[in-house]
Amino acid sequence: MIKSVIFFLLLPVICLSGASAAVAAVACDLNDADRDVPRLFRESTSYKTFYVSIGERGGPPLLKRIENRLGSSYLPLYAPIDVPYTLYEIYRNGEKVGYIHGVNQKGQFGGVQIFMSQDLAGRIKSFYIQKITGKSAGKFRDVKFAKKFVGMSLKDFDGYDPVTGKGAGRVAEITNPAPEMETDFYAVLRGLKKNLILMDEFVFAPERGKQ
Repeated sequence: MIKSVIFFLLLPVICLSGASAAVAAVACDLNDADRDVPRLFRESTSYKTFYVSIGERGGPPLLKRIENRLGSSYLPLYAPIDVPYTLYEIYRNGEKVGYIHGVNQKGQFGGVQIFMSQDLAGRIKSFYIQKITGKSAGKFRDVKFAKKFVGMSLKDFDGYDPVTGKGAGRVAEITNPAPEMETDFYAVLRGLKKNLILMDEFVFAPERGKQ
């Protein structure tokens, strides 16, 4: 059985999603990490859970940089800079092999919780929609839809605006599996982009700085 370790705790974490941007929080936990981590990272044998906030990592300057990277489309963070984000560090036989991280987005019928796993190069291995509401919600959880994003990285979102749906590249080529839930389709794309940016700021950019 996969083993978990609480690595670093800043603050208690609650995964919330609400209609009001003023009260909704960004940090998300997997409902059952011992079950869900192997689903998102099949080769994992253990994981460590730790929490990090924008305030702790860089404060207002980091928040401004993240907002700039989110671009003119503006993907709201929905939380103060001291709200912690939950990161799962994934291991195989004691060797770190990747990460899992989740975010909230607002869908047509309520909150959408999107988790993504990445390898050490920042490429998407898989993603998991933990919460989504609607008659056709299952179509977004379909394995065929998830596989379309495998291998993508932040660079694949550079030329595509997930708010307006305009742009080119691999992301632009992905079709909505549930046209009647268009709002949720773009919520998924926005969530993936926000996920990738946050992970780059929290993990990959600091690692590049050490090289």
